[in-house]
Amino acid sequence: MAKITLDNVAHSYIAKPKNQTDYALRLIDNIWDDGGAYALLGPSGCGKTTLLNIISGLLTPSKGRVLFDGKDVTGLPPEKRNIAQVFQFPVLYDTMSVYGNLAFPLKNRGFNKPDIEKRVLEVAQILDLTDSLNRKAASLTADAKQKISLGRGLVRSDVAAILFDEPLTVIDPHLKWQLRCKLKQVHEQLKLTLLYVTHDQVEALTFADQVIVMYEGGIVQIGTPQELFENPSHKFVGYFIGSPGMNFLPCTIEGSQALVGDIKIRLNDQTAALGAAAKGKIELGIRPLYLEVHQTQVEASVPVIVKSIEDQGNYKIVTTIMGDNNILRARLPEGKPSPSEKAWIKFSENWIKLYSDDILLKN
Repeated sequence: MAKITLDNVAHSYIAKPKNQTDYALRLIDNIWDDGGAYALLGPSGCGKTTLLNIISGLLTPSKGRVLFDGKDVTGLPPEKRNIAQVFQFPVLYDTMSVYGNLAFPLKNRGFNKPDIEKRVLEVAQILDLTDSLNRKAASLTADAKQKISLGRGLVRSDVAAILFDEPLTVIDPHLKWQLRCKLKQVHEQLKLTLLYVTHDQVEALTFADQVIVMYEGGIVQIGTPQELFENPSHKFVGYFIGSPGMNFLPCTIEGSQALVGDIKIRLNDQTAALGAAAKGKIELGIRPLYLEVHQTQVEASVPVIVKSIEDQGNYKIVTTIMGDNNILRARLPEGKPSPSEKAWIKFSENWIKLYSDDILLKN
């Protein structure tokens, strides 16, 4: 296991980059603690895999250093970094048994037979593969094969970190849930340093203790799932986390109110003060969860036109138009009657966020 430090790392696939837009990975300066479970989350093309490949040694960064426990490994190849990597598609020897696949990394490093057998049996028990040890890998299901890929990393007790590059993409939803649970159990039991790359927020938020959200080659926020949901520090985090994402409305601040066109939305004192001192383009952000939908006018509510209602089973998403074509989505709890063509929305003051040029205003 290792503490991984990225010291002002940046990377461009262009030989002579001239400006920021030429970099696939912009300046990253970050530390991942030994034994932590981290997820790199973001859309395709944001730099997740580039960052993972720099950590593993498959890529040498254009700038900066990579350190494992304080040792500079920037110039070392993957085999010298003692890293295990699990890819989207399982990398196995199909003609070998499950036992043979799990034992191979240890045989390759010259371990003796008793130590190999002991470690393989331990890992097989952790991953529920004991009953399959004598079966050929080719005969197994996709999730079992991915478990073997994971096991090939776990079997090396001295591994510095295990890196996962979208490992559940080809797995069906029910088996994804099972494997995520298994990964959580493995981490709690072995306390390995785990880095998990995904574009799926559910995978990231259920797997990781800390989620690193990436956007356009940079890190825009690092936090717990709760922090990312409740206090997104960048507009992109608000959009990307949550289903649906956060509502954003262009506004101006006037005293204790946000003005969205002609519509006035009440703010609490702290938020109003932040808005009054802000410069740049101001936007109000609020999660659909914190909007109340009413069929008649209530105190501090604003009128909206109902555009559509999506039934999600235990709740509904009501999409409305507020004022001058501002789209506003609200979450309607189970059992509450759906509005007709018109409705009234009440904003929860304590959950309103203000953003200036895409960045959260905070004390």
